[in-house]
Amino acid sequence: MERELNQLVEKLKRTYGDRLVSVVLYGSAAAGDYHGRFSDLNVLCVLRHIGPSELADSAPIFRWWRERGNPAPLLLELEELRRSTDCFPIEFHDIAEQRRVLYGEDVIAGLEIDDSFYRAQVEHELRAKLLRLRQKAAGVMKDKDLLRTLLVDALPTFCTLFRHALRLLGHEAPFVKRLLLERVRQTLGVDTSPLERVLDVREGKIKPRQLDPGALFEGYMAAIQAVIARVDGLPK
Repeated sequence: MERELNQLVEKLKRTYGDRLVSVVLYGSAAAGDYHGRFSDLNVLCVLRHIGPSELADSAPIFRWWRERGNPAPLLLELEELRRSTDCFPIEFHDIAEQRRVLYGEDVIAGLEIDDSFYRAQVEHELRAKLLRLRQKAAGVMKDKDLLRTLLVDALPTFCTLFRHALRLLGHEAPFVKRLLLERVRQTLGVDTSPLERVLDVREGKIKPRQLDPGALFEGYMAAIQAVIARVDGLPK
């Protein structure tokens, strides 16, 4: 992980020079919850200006980074970052709470996050991701391998959204997924055992073939719906 991050920073520095303001690692790797092939390295790259020339320059770096199984870096202008916290409160809260500056300025320090649409974004993302999960599951319910992969791949997204649901409801929200699911069970009364079983696969505690996705699917969906109901019950 460290080798890849160092390589990325060097490539960004060589490519952008003084146009590069900051490179920030965020997400599970910054929170100490990184698990090999199942976890992404999420990076925020802040430039002074982003135009056609900057996008063209980024192409080989981003392609190299994606080939290593990571999402393309989040590319923002410095002023754009300061003005968009109301649109992306989930993302900015995550970066603000768990980040590691790999290069340049800590552009997040002291940043005021506008929570005007925070509750609505959390509910929207939960509902949208649940609908997407249903759509994908409809085509793979009879294939245990594909259904298992679907549940494993979807878990980090729902853990992120559960964490923000806890924050909205006034509870401590750990970044480590297992601690998070325990907190959801204890504070919201939601049965998270199906998700914890899927997490066992992600963390290498059991082999994928030991997980019967069909037996867990209903409970997995029910846990998501229960969290949505709690967020929906908050004042609009």
